[in-house]
Amino acid sequence: MGSSEPAQWVLRKIDFTYLGFTTHYSCDGLRDKVRLVLLELGAREQGLNVHEGGCTATQGGPDPFPTVVGTFYALQAVPADQAGGSGGHTVAAHWRTVRVRLGDSTLGQAGQCELLEQVKERILPLFDARNVRFRTDCVPHQLTLPGAALEVDVLKPDPPANRLAQAN
Repeated sequence: MGSSEPAQWVLRKIDFTYLGFTTHYSCDGLRDKVRLVLLELGAREQGLNVHEGGCTATQGGPDPFPTVVGTFYALQAVPADQAGGSGGHTVAAHWRTVRVRLGDSTLGQAGQCELLEQVKERILPLFDARNVRFRTDCVPHQLTLPGAALEVDVLKPDPPANRLAQAN
């Protein structure tokens, strides 16, 4: 697994408007998807604040341009020579491979192509990420199997038990 490396929580802002032709979302539906993606990519649940922004459709209906805005904390690697200078606010973290899935089935994943592509382009840069692997078979206005896949290495905090063992 390798050794832990120092990281610190950094406040990030998100202002994400989805534009797609194949799958349409309500504002609360997009909010739930984006929240899931943020957590999968390693956003800290404490302090995660995402909500709808500028939506025009009736409650629960598809919106032509659903928008999610908010703030969250993501881990950012701290160079080892600077770890002591960050005010002691570093946490032990490891790089972990995450496969971002937006659907529960192959067909469900196929309908999420455009959203997954936009996640890669506009949400993933908010995280300290490496080894991005993205594949897409998307065709606008069509469900195309197998759809899109996004796999990436992101920093995630070590579990509390590991942190305690390292402190001793």
